[in-house]
Amino acid sequence: MAIETQKKQEDVEIDMTPMLDIVFIMLIFFIVTTVFVKQAGVDVSKPTADSAVERKNAYIFVAIDDKNQIFIDKDMLQPSEIKAKIQSLRTENLEGEVVIQADKKAKAGLVLEVLDIAKSSGATVSVATERVE
Repeated sequence: MAIETQKKQEDVEIDMTPMLDIVFIMLIFFIVTTVFVKQAGVDVSKPTADSAVERKNAYIFVAIDDKNQIFIDKDMLQPSEIKAKIQSLRTENLEGEVVIQADKKAKAGLVLEVLDIAKSSGATVSVATERVE
């Protein structure tokens, strides 16, 4: 009898296929549902403000550097191209907000022009600042 129980125990195998199927399905689900933030692609020296707050729904970052060049998703754009770019990026995430990261040395007129264009695209727009410590 001891020989029969040993033989039965040796024949038992664990089938890993269903578990692997579930893991791959979960991986595909998380890849498809992940929202990727569209970074501006350039570093700017932001002005400081006491009223700075973190934006949780920030999705599209528009950077204006110290040379008054405009960047979205690492692409340098002209003011006339901003609205179309923001609208195309918003198709991926309609609740995503636009954050303008303007350098301290950027022209105020250009920052206001970009702000106006971004608002006309239908997005919620804010201007990034550094919190005063």
